[in-house]
Amino acid sequence: MGARAISEQGLLAVLLFVLGLCSMPVCLDAAGDSTSFSVLDYGAAGDGQTDDSKAFLEAWNAMCSSRSTDIPIMVVPEGKTFLVKPVNFYGPCLAKNVNVQIMGSIIAPNTIKEWEGVDARWMAFNNVSGLSVSGSGTIDGRGSDWWNNSCRDHPGKGCTTLAPTSMEFQNCNECHLSNLRFVNSPQVHILVYQCNGIYIDGIVIRSPENSPNTDGIHIQAVDNMFIQRADIGAGDDCISIGDFTSNINVKDIICGPGHGISIGSLGMGGTSSKVENINVNNVTLTNTMNGVRIKTWEEGQGYCRGITFEHIRLTNVQNPIIIDQHYFCWVAGCKDLPTGTHISNVTFSDVMGTSSTPVAINMNCSSAVPCSEISLDSVQLVSATSGQKLLGLGLGKLLRESESLREQLLQFLGYIPSLIEIQFFGVLLHIGALGDVDGADFVSLTIITITGNPKRSLLIQNSKHE
Repeated sequence: MGARAISEQGLLAVLLFVLGLCSMPVCLDAAGDSTSFSVLDYGAAGDGQTDDSKAFLEAWNAMCSSRSTDIPIMVVPEGKTFLVKPVNFYGPCLAKNVNVQIMGSIIAPNTIKEWEGVDARWMAFNNVSGLSVSGSGTIDGRGSDWWNNSCRDHPGKGCTTLAPTSMEFQNCNECHLSNLRFVNSPQVHILVYQCNGIYIDGIVIRSPENSPNTDGIHIQAVDNMFIQRADIGAGDDCISIGDFTSNINVKDIICGPGHGISIGSLGMGGTSSKVENINVNNVTLTNTMNGVRIKTWEEGQGYCRGITFEHIRLTNVQNPIIIDQHYFCWVAGCKDLPTGTHISNVTFSDVMGTSSTPVAINMNCSSAVPCSEISLDSVQLVSATSGQKLLGLGLGKLLRESESLREQLLQFLGYIPSLIEIQFFGVLLHIGALGDVDGADFVSLTIITITGNPKRSLLIQNSKHE
């Protein structure tokens, strides 16, 4: 037999060996280590009725402990529905990168009673680096029983204030979440907490408009995060950004229904906030309660700075632009405390669309710790109701940077305002709502348009409220 024939036979033997490895319940790499871990191989039934939690944990533990030189993958196969009760997937894993591929459907327990005595988190990834969770599958939190027992909507004995989160990432680094569909979470759909380097792309989130506290994505204590191409409709904020977050980029988002894109609430209970370098870009909001907003508690401390909302499109939005340093104080009575989270260097740029309420821009700033460096550039908002005028409303003040503008403003407006800061021909003008204006308590301003480089126009209608 010639050398060439021996070589061909040897190659065929290698191919048969490799194929034989991957015909086993799990695939093996060249070193004989497992690379693919299907939950079916660990006892999952996938019939939507059997509890498959144990199989999911065993598949995860096997994958996480794999020493494969390739990327190990935990597989949730398509065409099946897996009932999973609360599970915690712990790291660190031995491989540098690990994947969870969800192609089928995962459903939560259907009633509150089934959650008794277990963790209020549904699926949580803890202390994992290099994780990718992806696929074409659906994560169904089946939250209706929780919503019907919510203290917000059904106060009384036995009501619930805290419901499960569908998927949580805690103490995770350099992780990806992509292309999955999340529906009907009992509360927040996706929570990212104490993480660094998180990337979310191409996900869809759906829950009813009246479902309580069902935020789409909530992030807290996170640095370096990118959220893009998400389509979110929920009963609370589409995306909410909490305390101790920095370097966050949100791009190409569809939001509605829901409460809009929010930073906060910050400073609850007197905590000190550190939020900076947040960019929200190219967002479409339709039939939402709010557009883009920053909300802080009166008793809070710290700062929220370096915020940009740009290329925002709104259709029939109740409150298009909001800065509120007195968030939720109406419950116990607003006291205008000497404390406050300092909000500064905030830009609203290229914001266009329709408001379903008369107040299109609301700057409810603190008198004790005023907002500063708030810039509105190319903002065009009109009423969703034909012929209705819009108001820019304020109950606080902004820090002044140039008292030399006083005479110009007095000549232009007829009084000295103090609330809204507008970039106009490259100069920061301070247009406002609270002060000693002919004995009025405050003045509401209608900002009709600020647009058009190189020329910008500013049309303001004065409306005094005794």
